[in-house]
Parts: sequence; structure tokens; C-alpha cells
Amino acid sequence: MASTPSVLFVCVHNAGRSQMAQGFLAQLAGDAIEVRSAGTAPADTINPAAVAAMAELGIDITDQQPKVLTPDTVQTSTVVITMGCGDACPYFPGVDYRDWKLDDPAGQGLDAVRPIRDEIRTHVEELITELLPTGQQD
Repeated sequence: MASTPSVLFVCVHNAGRSQMAQGFLAQLAGDAIEVRSAGTAPADTINPAAVAAMAELGIDITDQQPKVLTPDTVQTSTVVITMGCGDACPYFPGVDYRDWKLDDPAGQGLDAVRPIRDEIRTHVEELITELLPTGQQD
């Protein structure tokens, strides 16, 4: 049996996009995919608009805290999804890097964050389809 894939979502503050992506992947894939998130310059708290946008869909991300990106976290990931962190993410051979072009929800209200959230969900659903054979998805 293949090992569990590990996905790392990275953005600058680890307070919005990466936290929403982590919330979706954890909810939709369960234990079938290990999910983590981190930031190159983590904020002190999660973006309240991101928390509210996810709560509208029944996903609670209030127990998460922004975390600093470490080389070990990157190196031990199957897939690293960057979301606007630029060149600050360390590179390791053998790790699958992808960049999702998404607007930054920082400083935005709930109405502006909803379309970002919905775009993230679409990307996460496509990622799950790719990483998990049919029948392993929750």
C-alpha cells in the first residue's frame, strides 16, 4: 500500500489562504492525506474574515495558529502548494511544487474573501482527485 501523501500549503502570513486550504483538505480528505500549512512571515492570528468564510461552510479553523515555514516541513512533503510566497520557499529535489495564483484576503472583508475561499475549494477538490485513487476519498 502506498504511503499517505503529505500536502503543505504555504503563503506569507499563514493566516488566510493556506489556512482555508488546510481546512478544506482536512475536511474533504480526512486522514487519507496529511495536511499542513505554514507561512514565510507568519501573522499573530488567523484572518477573521477567513474564519468567518469557512464557518459559513461548517468548517472551523479557529483552533489553528499561523506557523513559520521550516525547511524540514517542506522536505517531508509530497506536494507543496505556494500561494503568493514568492521565492521565500526553500527548494528540495523530489518535492512536487505548485503555485496557486489567488488573491490575498489580508485586510479584505467577508464579501471579498468568499470568492477566494470558493476558488481554494475548487483547487483542493482537484488535488484530492489527483492524489487519492477512487474509493479512498471520504
